[in-house]
Amino acid sequence: MDKLNLTDAEWRERLSPEQYHVLREGGTERAFTGKYNSNKADGLYLCAGCGAELFDAEEKYDSGSGWPSFTAPVDIDAVDEIRDTSHGMIRTEVRCSNCDGHLGHVFPDGPGVNGLRYCMNSASLDFKSRDEAG
Repeated sequence: MDKLNLTDAEWRERLSPEQYHVLREGGTERAFTGKYNSNKADGLYLCAGCGAELFDAEEKYDSGSGWPSFTAPVDIDAVDEIRDTSHGMIRTEVRCSNCDGHLGHVFPDGPGVNGLRYCMNSASLDFKSRDEAG
């Protein structure tokens, strides 16, 4: 699949200001403010920029961090992981493989078999219930 490559003006037209800040500028929403942090519905989380399937609700858990957290993406190829040394820290940034949108970061302190916590911004995600996804 070819990457979605839009101009800055096209991204600004497509996204809300908050989504643009997170997805295109690498911003972060404040903890406990995102609409999907407490979402417990069954379904799929999609990239708010391009609609690519990123995370399954079955992998979501309450990390207490204030952001939606997952133990793994739907497919390892759904996301790209990039070393991030900004803000005086060494972290791993997570981006959508399809549109290169910033989603959040992955940390090695999760409960799953791989021990990872994919800590995502709600602004970078859309949710589709399992009934809609089927």
